[in-house]
Amino acid sequence: MARTGKEFLGTGWKFPVRTDGLRRIVFSSEEEDIKEAIWIILSTAKGERVMRPDFGCGIHDLIFAPMSAATMARVEADTRQALTEYEPRIDVINVSVSAGDADNGKLLINIDYRVRATNCQFNLVFPFYLKEGAA
Repeated sequence: MARTGKEFLGTGWKFPVRTDGLRRIVFSSEEEDIKEAIWIILSTAKGERVMRPDFGCGIHDLIFAPMSAATMARVEADTRQALTEYEPRIDVINVSVSAGDADNGKLLINIDYRVRATNCQFNLVFPFYLKEGAA
């Protein structure tokens, strides 16, 4: 792996976990590792991890909630809280939620964040479905 000077940002298993052609675990590093960590936090429901029942994001409690301004506000607040609590390498700049496909219950969670160590800003859009099984 080539040295970039940003190794302090961390390295972890690629998400989703996979192997290369030699059956070795593939890793991600630096900003990519942070992006994948955000994805893991948002995709994990609270109580899903046996040894860390508090880990995850509360948005999964809203799986059958109506598509409304109140639901979108709760998704925004739960997302901000989970990222602030579980990803210390970033500052959450903004979280906004919009209806991506209202007929299928799809919300788009737009997250603007800054990596604290480098002061670089990034954006991630996480799709969340209010109707279970929609995609």
